[in-house]
Amino acid sequence: MGNQYFTVRMNNSSRCTLFNTDSDDYRCVTIIAVKRATATFSLIGCLFMLFVIWLLRRYNSLAQKMILSLTVAAFFDSIAYVMGEVHPEGALCDFQAWWLTYFDWCALAWVCLITLNLYLNLVREMRTEKLEVKYHLAAWGVPCLMSSLPLFGGYYGPAGAWCWITDDHVAWRFGIWYIPLFTLIFLMMCCNVRIIYVANKRVQSWSGTFNPERERWKVSLAEEIKPLKWYPSVYLLVSLFPLINRLHNALYPEQPVFALTFLHVLSAPLHGLANSFVFGLDKDTWGQLSFTGIQLALRSRFCDRTQIREYHPGAVRYAPAEEGGFSDSDDDTTVLFYSPDMTLKDRGP
Repeated sequence: MGNQYFTVRMNNSSRCTLFNTDSDDYRCVTIIAVKRATATFSLIGCLFMLFVIWLLRRYNSLAQKMILSLTVAAFFDSIAYVMGEVHPEGALCDFQAWWLTYFDWCALAWVCLITLNLYLNLVREMRTEKLEVKYHLAAWGVPCLMSSLPLFGGYYGPAGAWCWITDDHVAWRFGIWYIPLFTLIFLMMCCNVRIIYVANKRVQSWSGTFNPERERWKVSLAEEIKPLKWYPSVYLLVSLFPLINRLHNALYPEQPVFALTFLHVLSAPLHGLANSFVFGLDKDTWGQLSFTGIQLALRSRFCDRTQIREYHPGAVRYAPAEEGGFSDSDDDTTVLFYSPDMTLKDRGP
């Protein structure tokens, strides 16, 4: 999220006031360049995920649809980080801050719901397809509320390399984002521990009559857990340095540390890229992304014109062989059914 290391003076020049130097100081230039680079990499990672999901049709099951929604949220989140260096206070800055907060929350919400859905499937043994609409309402609705509260309160403004909650409202930064973020990450970690424990216990156990369908389900579910369990860990890793930097800012507002600022802007925009790495942990996906696999997938997408049409049969009646004038010696050419619409060639002697 935002950092408080730069301010803009609207007098045809900008200064990096924290370091008391011009904006072309290498530290200021480095922060902006790193922010843009990491956001661009995340944008590319999201585009790659969207392409693979489209190419391999990974949007059929509920879990796949949820990963697709997470990718869309991370994609728009990366766009917010790629936006201009610093916007002056005003409507455009408020819009960037709202956009950033909204899609950060959307991505976090989808990670939480993916973990919850996995918990309900495996631990509670519930079918969750009926919850899809509720998932979408929660994942897109709650972030709208959380991002709109600072907007209505007038707390958005220039906050560093991007617009967010201003330096004068540090409590709002923690209340709107960091405290809920790490509380949810902790709950997801606990949930994942339970999921992994139950999954290992069920894979190793066997009781009752052998059921091939259930065994296939157990194996497929175990494979599905492998990449999904990493999403909370990814969120923890990319959010750790921003939290440390925000804590340091709150305790020592006049003593910023360039190294912490660098790590902040290096990790904060990386949600999309990190999600693409987790998505790539699926061995089945990489197996289909070989040169031959991509060729077949593209051919299926653009060249497969198979059409399924309704079949309208004509009137049919069954007849014994004698009615057709054939003897038992003609077994190899016996007519199995007769249709008035069918014309048979001369059978010969």
